[in-house]
Amino acid sequence: MAMRTSVLLAGAAILLAPLTGALAQESYSSKDVVDFFVKEKELGAARAVCIGTAEECAKAQPAKPATFDLRVTFDLDSDQLTSDAKTQLKAFADALRDDRLAKLKFMVEGFTDATGTETYNMDLSVRRANAVVSFLKAEGVESDRLKPMGFGEARPRAEDPFDPSNRRVETRLAE
Repeated sequence: MAMRTSVLLAGAAILLAPLTGALAQESYSSKDVVDFFVKEKELGAARAVCIGTAEECAKAQPAKPATFDLRVTFDLDSDQLTSDAKTQLKAFADALRDDRLAKLKFMVEGFTDATGTETYNMDLSVRRANAVVSFLKAEGVESDRLKPMGFGEARPRAEDPFDPSNRRVETRLAE
């Protein structure tokens, strides 16, 4: 029997599918995406000037925006979207057309595993982010709402830097 793992990201639990062979992925709905970002938007909405000691103000700082795991993973040395990735991205595009998210902008962050040189991985991660942005634009999401960024092998998801789950794209609200 496969076990499921819950990962907590800045207060939002995201369920990851068990890994079997290639990366098996559970689907999410456009409602899941909307709910995640509506909650995230509300958490970061308050802005204020802190008057107090440095320690008091440090405690009052808002949390860094959580990322949403698009569950878009890639084959080794590839920036091509799989059919599973396209299915997930269609649900994400539907969510971005929801009235509650229609005015928000998003960072689309590409990553690689540690295979390859740092320079190559940085380029590949940018190509992955751009592939997702291109797909979302083709699905009707306005391009000015999406900012692709590549991070190469930085911020791996798995402890093993060569783990295939590190080859991914995530998104978060743009600051």
